[in-house]
Order: sequence, then structure tokens, then C-alpha cells
Amino acid sequence: SLSLSLCAVWGGGRALMKRSRDHESAELLPIQNGGEDGFAKRSHAEDPASPGPLPLFAYADDEEEERSFFNNVRSPTTISQASQRRETEVRRDCPYLDTVNRQVLDFDFEKFCSVSLSNLNVYACLVCGKYFQGRGRNSHAYTHSLEAGHHVFINLLTEKIYCLPDGYEVNDPSLDDIRHVLNPRFTREQVRQLDKNKQWSRALDGSDYLPGMVGLNNIKETDFVNVTIQSLMRITPLRDFFLIPENYQNFKSPLVQRFGELTRKIWHPRNFKGQVSPHEFLQAVMVASKKRFRIGVQSDPVEFMSWLLNTLHVDLGGSKKLNSSVIFKCFQGELEVVKEIQRKLTVNEKLSNDVDKSDPGGFEREVSRMPFLMLGLDLPPPPLFKDVMEKNIIPQVPLFNILKKFDGETVTEVVRPQIARMRYCVTRLPQYLILHMRRFTKNNFFVEKNPTLVNFPVKNLELKDYIPLPSPQGSEKLRSKYDLIANAVHDGKPGEGCYRVFVQRKSEEIWYEMQDLHVAETLPQMVALSEAYMQIYEQQQGS
Repeated sequence: SLSLSLCAVWGGGRALMKRSRDHESAELLPIQNGGEDGFAKRSHAEDPASPGPLPLFAYADDEEEERSFFNNVRSPTTISQASQRRETEVRRDCPYLDTVNRQVLDFDFEKFCSVSLSNLNVYACLVCGKYFQGRGRNSHAYTHSLEAGHHVFINLLTEKIYCLPDGYEVNDPSLDDIRHVLNPRFTREQVRQLDKNKQWSRALDGSDYLPGMVGLNNIKETDFVNVTIQSLMRITPLRDFFLIPENYQNFKSPLVQRFGELTRKIWHPRNFKGQVSPHEFLQAVMVASKKRFRIGVQSDPVEFMSWLLNTLHVDLGGSKKLNSSVIFKCFQGELEVVKEIQRKLTVNEKLSNDVDKSDPGGFEREVSRMPFLMLGLDLPPPPLFKDVMEKNIIPQVPLFNILKKFDGETVTEVVRPQIARMRYCVTRLPQYLILHMRRFTKNNFFVEKNPTLVNFPVKNLELKDYIPLPSPQGSEKLRSKYDLIANAVHDGKPGEGCYRVFVQRKSEEIWYEMQDLHVAETLPQMVALSEAYMQIYEQQQGS
């Protein structure tokens, strides 16, 4: 008897829907499971001759339908189905907007349906924050709206907001803040004013944060990625390029797109929380690097920085030409390399008594030009013995001493790929100079860390006083004075430990110490007391 009653109720509902379609004018009908005030307006533009209940594709996503229409074979059946598609009604007076909970919304993670694990046509429930696929009658989002009573959903691709199960689109300006958090956007004027802005922003929990100085989640041993990202966010031309998606919309590389999204989220002044999770960017890194860098495995930030810059350069259509991408415009310099290789004696020379066996053959000299994105500095070896107080003295070395490697006269001996003597001389300085101190040495058994402290200036690093530089051409001015803007540090034992970074906020010239979610103001003197591992210097334009 119960099943017969249910069939009768369902049959009555179908008859009611049919009568409403035969009616010439639009009228309000109660929606199943929509609550006491759940009403939807049915337009008289529907086909009055269409029998039975509404078709399953009536509430399908418009953009997804269009995509599938053009991807599939254009058969007459498909064309007729597409022509029957209902126009989605747009309303402003949705009664469920007060159920939207901004506290639970988090758009930093991958856009996958929590049920089907599909990334196609995904919607976020604005009440509980979960992701569901589709909004048609048989979709997971539609089912969730009936089971949980959550009615407001946003399409994560098109940013359109819908009320389910009613199926109409909601156009309310009060929801624009959610769209901005989902996809932060900047005007070119806002980008120009970023380094002048001194205003703090407030998160939903009442905490204050500085746009551009937000913490990054350490998902699992990903602090090497966090210090690299925080350092690159201080590079003004690179940041400005990625804040405007139109600059790279024609490049389909997931790494480029995810890096751009992460940049916009870090600098966005209207975030719901004072930190950002780089989860989507890390997923793109794992795929692009073929799991060379992955979540859960500690890696070297210098290796990651080198890989990231070169990969972004290639993905942005860069070539070996000068200034062929924003990466080369910021970081590319040039070295003159003099390579001396010991010449091998011929058989006749070995048999001859006239050849000096103590200096066999002399050296063959090769001179070449080599572009670079960062310069590696060799630290002097630490002392092997303890002092009279039975303590190891931590040695210190001025930065200028280890920069002599690039004066064109100091000889550096290398053994790979062959034994040679190298001399380096800088022939072109980049706008942003990346230096890394080679603290770690690996052998067949373990990794050693050199604890030598490097004494460096925070401002006004004048390179021309320590290394020879080429004379400027024409009316150009020699710009050889640099200011430190980022200093990455390693704490702890080799193979373990963690990374943190000191960065400067340009608008106030204040230094901050950043380690994952921890962001705190610090003194410039503290920056110079750390075991510097990787530094970024900015060229003074007026020098």
C-alpha cells in the first residue's frame, strides 16, 4: 500500500508539471524538497508539446553542454537535443543566500569532485565547502542539495552561482567576494600601486595580514618550495607579469597557470584567510619534474630554483636569445669562461728525450661566453680541530672574498667532466642577481655541511670594487650596485633541518622572517647573522 501511495504522489506530480507546461503564461510552482518558500518560475517559452517530466539535460551546465556538443559528432539527434535545452533563469532574490558559509570555503586544493574524483564540471557547495560534479538531475551536486539541504553552488570554472535543486542562476553582488577569492584578479593600475601599498588586510577570523607577506602551508616537507616561492614573490617584473593572466593565457603549461594562480592568491588583498596552500602548484611541479620534486621528500631549494626558472622560461616560449622571456629579462647574466685543459702527449713526444716529463704538454686554452641565471660561490673549508676551549670556532668570511672567483684571475680547478683549470669573469650583470653558497658536499657515504658564516651587506653591494666589469656602451650607465631583497637560510643538520627565508617589504623597507605559516617582522641585523644559503639581490636603477 505504501508503494502504491508513493506512485500516486509521483504520478500527481507529473500531471501537475504537465499542466504547468500547457499554461500559456509563467507561474510559480512548488519545488520538490525546496522547503516552504522554494519556488521557481517556469517560462512560457518552453515547448508546450513536450510530454512527461523535464529532460535530464535541463539542468546540465551550459558551458559543459556546449563543450560536449562541439567535441562530439554533430549528428541530427545531438542538434535536436541541444535545441531543446532550456534557458537557465537568472534571479537575484535567492532565499538561501544566508546559508552561505565563507569560513569553510577553501579554493587552494585541486578541483576534483569528492564523490567521483572527476575534474570536469565541478561545483563547490557554498554551505559546506565540498566539491561535487555537475548540477543535472542525476549529478552529485544535485543529490547533495537534496540530502544535505545545501542549495547554493558555484561553478569552479565559469564562476557562475546556482541554486539547486531549483536550477536557476543567482546574480547577486554580495557573492562577488567569493568569486574574487576563487579567481583573484588585478587591474594594471592596482599592480603598479602594489609596492606603495602600506595597508593591512583582515581575514574572516579577525586576524590581520599583509598582501604578499602571507604564510604558505608546509604540506609535508615542502619548505624548500615555500622559501623559493616567497623569494620569487619579491621580483617585481616577474610578479607583475604573473598577476595579469592575459600575459600568459596563450601558454597551456599547467606549471605556468598554477604559478600564476599562486602569485595572485599571495598578493590578493581580499583573501578569506591569512595563508595560502600551494597544493595545486605542487601537483603541477610533481608532474612537470617527473617526481624529481614531490610532496613528502625534502629537496634542495637551489636545485628547485634552477629547475623552476628554466622550466618556466621554456614553457613561456623562451629561447636562447636575450630577453626572450620574463625569466631571462630578470635573471640572465653572462660569464666569460677561460678553460685550460692539460694537453696529452703524442706517442712520438713520449719517446722523445727532448720533452720535459715534469710538465707534459702544457695546457690548451678555450675561451667561451656562457649565460647564467645564478652564481655559485665556494666557501672556505671549516677548521678540522677544536680550539683550547674544546669548542669548534665557526669561521666567517666576507662575501667579497668568495666573489673573487669571478674576477677573471682566480683559478678554480674542476675534475668533471675532465680535469681543467677555470677562470670566470662577469661580462653582463642581470637585473636580479641570485647567489648561492655551496654549503653541502656529497660523497659516497654522507653529506657534509659547511657552517661558515658569510658577512654580506644588506644594502649597497658594490660589485665593481671587487670584480672587473665591462664598460657600458654608448650612453648606458654602469649599474653595479645591488640591494638584498631575499635571503634563504638552512637550519639544522645536512639531510635534515629546515629552510626559512628573510624577505623585504618594499613599501616600508621592513624585513620579515618567513618559515611556512610563520611570518614575523625582524631587524635587518638579524638577516646578516644567519647561515645564508641562497640570496637574491636587486640592481639599483639609479646607481
